[in-house]
Amino acid sequence: MQITEHIKSLAAEGQLLAETAEKAGPEAPVPSCPGWRVRDVLRHTGMVHRWATAFVTEGHTSFHPAEGEPDLDGAELLAWFREGHGRLVAALTDAPDSLECWAFLPAPSPRAFWARRQAHETAIHRVDAQLALGAGAAEVPEVAPAFAADGIDELLCGMHAREKSRVRTPEPGVLRVRATDTGDVWTVRLSDQAPRAVRTDEGSADCELSGPAGRLYLTLWNRLPTDAVTVTGDGRLARLWRESSAVTWS
Repeated sequence: MQITEHIKSLAAEGQLLAETAEKAGPEAPVPSCPGWRVRDVLRHTGMVHRWATAFVTEGHTSFHPAEGEPDLDGAELLAWFREGHGRLVAALTDAPDSLECWAFLPAPSPRAFWARRQAHETAIHRVDAQLALGAGAAEVPEVAPAFAADGIDELLCGMHAREKSRVRTPEPGVLRVRATDTGDVWTVRLSDQAPRAVRTDEGSADCELSGPAGRLYLTLWNRLPTDAVTVTGDGRLARLWRESSAVTWS
């Protein structure tokens, strides 16, 4: 996907997140994030948006900590979230392709990294808000296939390629992820080291997750149950992913 496509997705997902959160109300529990309520989704995502904006606008070339979550609620929290989301969209839109700043995953450029990462960060938390509104797995709007496939690639080949990934097993295995609508396939080698994923149908697999890209995307991010997709082979690896792949803020 192009940078402009990621920015467009970021803009749409943030608007939908705010609209859905307003309907659900700040007290609504978020079933996909145990212990969280809608206010926590807004506070967290809004904090991340401002954190990302600082790299883009201030050009930090090394890690720079976030300012922390605000003690806001209700209408004030929604206004704060919308303001920060708008600033991030504007910053990425106006940033030059030559932007130099810190990024934590490989990408063609820092601008490309931040546009992609924030588009998917916001999309996943938009789904959290929809689940808090009471939408079940069947009612959550499908994620566009191309965007979902891009997000699967970022998750498997980027987020979980880092040494901080907790998806590890003393009994090695190969997990295949197959998007039936886009034709994209990933082969993920699991061991006692960080997962190693390649975007190919490479060799045999012990377990395969298959289905539409949008369903796979939300399942791999643990926003839909594993039975939202088709699981074949060794279910142990599907359970391993489910139990250890949560990405947390630190």
